[in-house]
Amino acid sequence: MAHDFPFEGLRSVEVVTPDLAAAVAFYTDTWGLEEASRDTDSVWLRASGSDVYVLRLTQGEATGVLSMTFRAAAGTDLAALRDRMVAAGGTAEGEISVLQDHGGGMGFALRDPSGRLYRVVQGDAQVAPILDIGRHMPDRLAHVNINTCDLEADIRFLEQGLGFVLTDRSKMMGFLRTNSDHHSIVLAIAEVDTLNHIAFNHPDWEAVMKASGRMCDAGFGIGWGPGRHGPGDNVFLYFVDPFGMVIEHTAEVLQVDGTYCVGGPEDWTWARGRTDQWGIAPSKTEACKKAQLAIPFL
Repeated sequence: MAHDFPFEGLRSVEVVTPDLAAAVAFYTDTWGLEEASRDTDSVWLRASGSDVYVLRLTQGEATGVLSMTFRAAAGTDLAALRDRMVAAGGTAEGEISVLQDHGGGMGFALRDPSGRLYRVVQGDAQVAPILDIGRHMPDRLAHVNINTCDLEADIRFLEQGLGFVLTDRSKMMGFLRTNSDHHSIVLAIAEVDTLNHIAFNHPDWEAVMKASGRMCDAGFGIGWGPGRHGPGDNVFLYFVDPFGMVIEHTAEVLQVDGTYCVGGPEDWTWARGRTDQWGIAPSKTEACKKAQLAIPFL
């Protein structure tokens, strides 16, 4: 059963960093992305897939998320979508116009009721995929996980404003999709409206392990994993980057359609001592838990 989503998926996340040069070095040499473009204050990084970029790093005072960019489907009416997002509680910033950003495209920006900035792009540039032989690069973004003080309100905004569909609920999280991936946004109940983490997708679990091994070789301890999540069924390893932001290597997210039966908290419980399906992942480190609450939306 097909669903007519307004969005194709998550394109990129735009982040402020206190040390641009060091951040670029980390995200290229260690995390596995490739520089796509730069100007005086920003660097755009791509994965191996066709997205023109997946992460923009901009020099600033402290680590924070500027925006999350979602690509609208080719047939989506941007003006109608913007009106829908405003009607659901969003606040528009500026008009629909050509984005002054690497890759261009038409689009607009809008803040959700909690002040997080969503950018919508349509018709942005696509690039030739990188033939990844032995580099173990992420191929795209998988999802963003957002902390929320009001889970129900944020679910409503994503459903009513962006046309997302709730796929699963666990005790602490809501999982929402805008394509066949089980989730593109995860909402985590917290006392702060901050970033929880950004997940980078790989073509298979072997690439996740090899990319994570590169992190370990560089002296970065594992924050959580390896394991396989319940909702979404994806393999995961979490790390904290040098600037306090939690990032995830992941693969094999469950593909779903309209026939998927939405699960509830009672469907996602583990035996005592387990934190994932496999039962091999140790508990999340305290440093990772702290970092998952610390990065603000600017």
